[in-house]
Amino acid sequence: AGQPSTGGSASMHDAPAARDDSPAVARLRAAGAALIGHTNLSEFAFSGVGINPHHGTPVNAGTLALDPQVRAPGGSTSGGATSVAAGAAWAALGSDTGGSIRIPAALQGLVGFKNTQRLTPLAGCIPLSGTLDTSCVITRTVRDAVLLHEILAARRVTLRVRPLRLLRLAVPTAVMLNDLEPAVVTAFDAALQVLRDGGAVIDEIELPALRQLATLNAQGGFAAAESWAWHRQRLDRLGEQYDPRVAARIRRGQAIGAADYIDLLQARAAWIADVDDTIAGYDALLSPTVPMQAPPVAPLLASDDAFFATNARLLRNPSVVNFFDGCALSLPCHAAGQLPVGLMVWGTALSDDAVLSTSLTIESALASTGITKA
Repeated sequence: AGQPSTGGSASMHDAPAARDDSPAVARLRAAGAALIGHTNLSEFAFSGVGINPHHGTPVNAGTLALDPQVRAPGGSTSGGATSVAAGAAWAALGSDTGGSIRIPAALQGLVGFKNTQRLTPLAGCIPLSGTLDTSCVITRTVRDAVLLHEILAARRVTLRVRPLRLLRLAVPTAVMLNDLEPAVVTAFDAALQVLRDGGAVIDEIELPALRQLATLNAQGGFAAAESWAWHRQRLDRLGEQYDPRVAARIRRGQAIGAADYIDLLQARAAWIADVDDTIAGYDALLSPTVPMQAPPVAPLLASDDAFFATNARLLRNPSVVNFFDGCALSLPCHAAGQLPVGLMVWGTALSDDAVLSTSLTIESALASTGITKA
């Protein structure tokens, strides 16, 4: 209440102050949260890179002590992640439509939990995709993610933290292991070995349905169609005030007709049922959160081709969970002194408690080897 929500966009410079707190903010305030301010982000939350041409790009605070290069903070919740990584905030509230909480968490060495969408309120948020948007948080630890999820969802998490030897996990090999940077392969494999050494059963499964996603979303998917519906009149009036890269992605939705949209809704439902059947019986699935470490910012500012290629790579793995209507947590899995790498623990809709419980066990196991701190 009393603050405008501008979505990081110059086109919203005259947005009126909110008359009331959104439900998510109200729940945090009622729990005693000290709300210190709004943070920067990719314009209208429409990028996994975290660049903002209007207000500047937040520094990746998770890599500053390790590399003199200025690296991408990850997006869209770039400023939120930077605030937590720099110690300016204990946690950051944001949204996750295709990875906007988990990507910056992975690139800055933090924890990002995307809960099942329906569990947390979106009222008062500037929408990107009503089908995929999720209100959630970035924290430093899994335990803090549990606490904040309980506040935002107004529910008690039932933790069933079990030893590794009682966990059955799966690693999908299709798509999500493609084109990984060597440092990501090293960190991911080392984390899996720690879990196997502790007795966890980890099966590699193909999950061929993942190969269908590129075709299903070839026209731009829900994000393009639904953002176009919200922005189309604003773009007519204020298009020159938009980040051109964001405007281009929104305008893809103009070509998606009503029949195309309905087809996508039906295809998604069938796809979810297929994946549900394939992964039944596992406590959680494991994947690299993103296939790369934080890239240097300079080439992404200079080249549209480099930006869009990097953006697509960053979104590839985490966006699977949003399309699946699932839940996922990214936690650090890199060795001390290395640039951050994220491990994504994910599962079906409403398996949030299992994902959080499994993540606590994994976080503890990795901390015991010195890979990351509990």
